[in-house]
Amino acid sequence: MVVGEIAQEKEVVVIGGGPGGYTAAIRAAQLGKDVLLIEQTHLGGVCLNEGCIPSKTFVHAAKQANRWGHLQEIGYQFEVNHFQFETYQSYKEKIVGQLRSGVEALCKANKIEVMYGHASFISENKLGIENGHHFEVVNFEQAIIATGAKPVYTLESETYQLNSRQLFNLQVLPKELILIGSNYIVLEAAFAYKALGTKLTLIMEEHKGFSFDQEIEKELRRQMKKRNISFYSGVKNVELAENENGVECSFVSEKNERTLISAELFYKEEGYVGNIEELGFERLGVSVDQQQFIICDDQGRTNIPNLFAVGDVTGGPFFATKAIKQGKVTAEILCGKPSELDFTWMPEVIHTQPPIATVGMTEEAARSAGYSVITGTYPLLGNGYAMFSGNRDGLVKVIIEKESQRLLGMHMIGEGAIELISTAVISGEMVARDEDLIFPTYAHPSLNEGILEAMEDTLGIAIHKAPKKGKKVLNR
Repeated sequence: MVVGEIAQEKEVVVIGGGPGGYTAAIRAAQLGKDVLLIEQTHLGGVCLNEGCIPSKTFVHAAKQANRWGHLQEIGYQFEVNHFQFETYQSYKEKIVGQLRSGVEALCKANKIEVMYGHASFISENKLGIENGHHFEVVNFEQAIIATGAKPVYTLESETYQLNSRQLFNLQVLPKELILIGSNYIVLEAAFAYKALGTKLTLIMEEHKGFSFDQEIEKELRRQMKKRNISFYSGVKNVELAENENGVECSFVSEKNERTLISAELFYKEEGYVGNIEELGFERLGVSVDQQQFIICDDQGRTNIPNLFAVGDVTGGPFFATKAIKQGKVTAEILCGKPSELDFTWMPEVIHTQPPIATVGMTEEAARSAGYSVITGTYPLLGNGYAMFSGNRDGLVKVIIEKESQRLLGMHMIGEGAIELISTAVISGEMVARDEDLIFPTYAHPSLNEGILEAMEDTLGIAIHKAPKKGKKVLNR
């Protein structure tokens, strides 16, 4: 091992080059700090290289399979309807490479020094960085830990079990795939693999529902049925066993019947623990919880005054959205700027087909919290743009507090939902009332009009939705 003779001096050190880490590094550099960013493998972290970007690229590719029928309907003719998986693999690697190069270029443009290797704390103001036979020592004033989280799961099969990082990075499309769980990873994989021709079975243990508003869940289940996704909910006594062709999964269904399904591969929803091994926390006494997530306040401060943490290493929800916001806020705090975190209106998006986007309270949660609520819904089937673009599936639902008429939540399933949910996020942050969303003009024809119609439905005045029998128009 070669040890550097002179320790580097840095104002801010960021450990981990994922979305939270490189965002924090760039924001601190923007504010005038001399920043060192340390990454073990590739900038962009798991999100860019193995998780978010590869999975969403795969989902995007699979989504196109559902467009063939519509394209033919409007006049396009194709001689071959075939998905070449090898071409897709090259495309995915190109996208990942381009985005990674973009992050590298941004760090360079912001004069951030990037060092590759494994970092561990020597003291509260000193780090050791090991890369092969080379060992560097860095003295710092403040540090941001953004090392992420790693999946933990019961290993049922060394050969046929996939983890979340393998699930969207296979080299060959499986003929049969079993998915066990109910999170966004399971849902995105279910719709994508089914669209590409994989025989897909989704198994949900213990409870009978997802975490969505009841109207969204109802539509989601309808879409699963429409796409012939085999779905078993509320099952128990799940058992997995290998055979010569893959894996066999047996379970007791809701009807109390023992069911047996075979597949090439399977994925089972995982838990996560913080990536803090070998950081040397035992030398410092950094506070962590039982899952090894770093305990910090809402500004990223740990129990060590000059150490901060952002992203998945601070615990769930495990969204890049959360990590990016934490990175910005924490960098501003350590630079002496007033800044704060509030995830009340943080959206959750799921790239199913069609996609789901949700923010704020569900109707059930709002009623349980004691709110008197009014809801409005609008099916996209009545939207002109949805009709002629071939995206008729889905709906928009809004939840309004009756007394104040302020927005409590908005939930969507349908094409464009992921982009449209920003309207609800901004409205929620501004404490918008129904009139704030009904008064403006909306582009026509557009999917945006679904939001207007859902808001108008809370008053019973939606133009493109037939009134319910006995429902009175509210005169507010």
